[in-house]
Amino acid sequence: MSITRHDVAEHFRRRAATYDRSSSWCTDQELGEIVLDLASPTPQDRVLDVACGTGLVSRLFAGRAAEVVGLDLTEEMAEQAKPYLDRLVLAPAEKLPFDDGEFDLVVCRQGVQFMDLPDAVEEMVRVVRPGGRVVLINLCAYGPSDRDAYFEILRLRNPVRRHFFLPDDLANLLSGAGCAPVQARRYVSVEDVDAWSDNGAIDEDRREAIRAVYRSASPEFRSLHAVREAAGAIVDHMLFVVAAGTRPPVAKSRNGEESHAAVD
Repeated sequence: MSITRHDVAEHFRRRAATYDRSSSWCTDQELGEIVLDLASPTPQDRVLDVACGTGLVSRLFAGRAAEVVGLDLTEEMAEQAKPYLDRLVLAPAEKLPFDDGEFDLVVCRQGVQFMDLPDAVEEMVRVVRPGGRVVLINLCAYGPSDRDAYFEILRLRNPVRRHFFLPDDLANLLSGAGCAPVQARRYVSVEDVDAWSDNGAIDEDRREAIRAVYRSASPEFRSLHAVREAAGAIVDHMLFVVAAGTRPPVAKSRNGEESHAAVD
């Protein structure tokens, strides 16, 4: 059965009241600083936060940019972002209701996993100006050794997730959409698996299935994730990748017409 936008919105409607407490990374200041460092906002910038949710990313840019616009599918989540936004738009990322080059920065944290790809990333690049940046942030598996087990854990925790990523995938999405250069940084978030799985949108059977995957995980998985168990709690070191790409500047041809610089 295919996952629809309605399914995604309904999942997050159920999570809206407790989302900000659902993971330690939600309000992790160090992760936020990495995002700001790669985005490098200026006081003149217009910022679009795609899949803005409750405004956890938007608040990073509030007061640092001229305008922060939030876009989301789930009204119950996005209503909480309003204090950090100059404008809220309820619309899908695959068809952004904005003009070409309307923004200086586009940011999307933990959103592309629910979207049509590469369409959504191509839309993000379209609405950023030449020379502007698109920043994608998402949980990723460390590599082939943990991929299958970790993807199963992520699927159990969020059944409307459509895409699962390895570390190079976010940068490749940006490159494929025409961004150059693209850079990426990694960040490890330490999560209590029981707290992380208690998101209000899945039942106890799924939470127990998540625990079972950790308990039966390979030595390679346990080493990569630095899994430890104490007093019945499972702790995982989860990998985030923060990838930033620049939309190529417009170059002047010999006849004076504008064209985008070629990307190798």
